[in-house]
Amino acid sequence: MHILLIDDDVELCELMVRFLSSEGFDVESAHDGISGLETIQSGDFDLVVLDVMMPGKNGMDVLRELRQNSNLPVIMLTARGEEMDRIIGLELGADDYMPKPCNPRELSARIRAVLRRIEGSGQSSQSDNIRQFGNIEWHPQSRSIYEHGKAIELTATEYNILAALMEHAGEVVSKQDLSKAALGKRYGPFDRSLDVHIGHLRKKLSTISNEQPRIKTVHSVGWLFVPE
Repeated sequence: MHILLIDDDVELCELMVRFLSSEGFDVESAHDGISGLETIQSGDFDLVVLDVMMPGKNGMDVLRELRQNSNLPVIMLTARGEEMDRIIGLELGADDYMPKPCNPRELSARIRAVLRRIEGSGQSSQSDNIRQFGNIEWHPQSRSIYEHGKAIELTATEYNILAALMEHAGEVVSKQDLSKAALGKRYGPFDRSLDVHIGHLRKKLSTISNEQPRIKTVHSVGWLFVPE
């Protein structure tokens, strides 16, 4: 797997590159936002690890620009305790985040988890079946979702969440089950990742006939995809 690490901390980059390489990843690094974007455009990467705090074009700027034309999976590195950075990163389309300083072994596990979710969601028992929900078509094999015949642009994590909800259309999916299926981790009481991603999905999906959102919140329990 080809990984790009974008971080202005050269010493940390060297440490991470050595460790991730020993774990079997093909790793490149860039030390500022501009060169990071240029490297993404010139290479074929499977995932980007992106630091938020960089001089000039910071991680949020890079992610915002990247999401204009790419759904490449991104793990953000945020300063420990900076919850607002994590929320903004998720709103901009990050797939996961880790606080800095981070343990290289945990970062390797997070990378594998994100890549595994992307691969696994396309290999379900429904992989060869196109499923229809009103004006929405779900093509599991190609990891694509269409509304009114037009592809909906989704990040890898947004797709995983929506696919998990559509797999159980008309049924409530608990917060714990959805977090485990789509994010590969346990749902914590103060974790807002799912809320942010689902807020994004609601903006991308049309409302149903009574102007209600396609994804319904069942308070204190979880969410439900309304099949219509």
